[in-house]
Amino acid sequence: MADTGTIYLVGAGPGDPDLLTIRAARLIERARIIVHDGLVDPAIMALARDDAELISVAKRRSHHTLPQEAISDLLVRIARSGEDVVRLKGGDPFIFGRGGEETEVARAAGVPVEVVPGISAANGAAAASQIALTHRDASSIVSFVAGQCKGLKDQDWAGLAGKGRTLVIYMGVKTAPMIAEKLMEDGLAPDMPLAIIENGTRPEMRVLRGLLAGLPDLVENENVVSPALIVIGEVTARDDVALALAAQEAAR
Repeated sequence: MADTGTIYLVGAGPGDPDLLTIRAARLIERARIIVHDGLVDPAIMALARDDAELISVAKRRSHHTLPQEAISDLLVRIARSGEDVVRLKGGDPFIFGRGGEETEVARAAGVPVEVVPGISAANGAAAASQIALTHRDASSIVSFVAGQCKGLKDQDWAGLAGKGRTLVIYMGVKTAPMIAEKLMEDGLAPDMPLAIIENGTRPEMRVLRGLLAGLPDLVENENVVSPALIVIGEVTARDDVALALAAQEAAR
């Protein structure tokens, strides 16, 4: 019987291949089997060896190539066959990447698993946009939430955004109207500033700024598509952010 292989849960970062960790890049370059998400940038996938088996488990709203349970079972099955397998995820495996679930399944099956962290989408996109998620004059608290999940209307987001706080919403493009309504119902001012960062760190990155009440219209009028983050808070409206974004646009 072949020795059991190892499952490597690898964070691919926000998109730019230069932002991969050295460990992640080495694992991708030498892997014989890579099970990858749909939002991993093609430039990162291009690092794989020519004979690597690339298995897409892309997930889109209301359509999954494989359900999560089947993905976890696939990883265990490959490892039990004696092969190492890289499970490549956008951002960081443990921030809305379901890496925790895959780790638990691997441990329960007695399969070795290693987690290789990546720069999260929030950190990478904010840095590329020169939006400081925390700022001495504007924010001392950051919260991450998923805008696409079961029971969204019933979740209590009160206190997650407001003065001195920054809220980063993952997977919120399709549910933008519900998000805006929910936050205002929970007491957030309609004129709270926000930014939408589309394709953060990638050459086609866009940063759109607006106010909470206008979030649904901003998404619709600008045809915002995933991957995109919504950042809500005073940090998005600072004059230095506006100047930095203007300089980026002028340089393109």
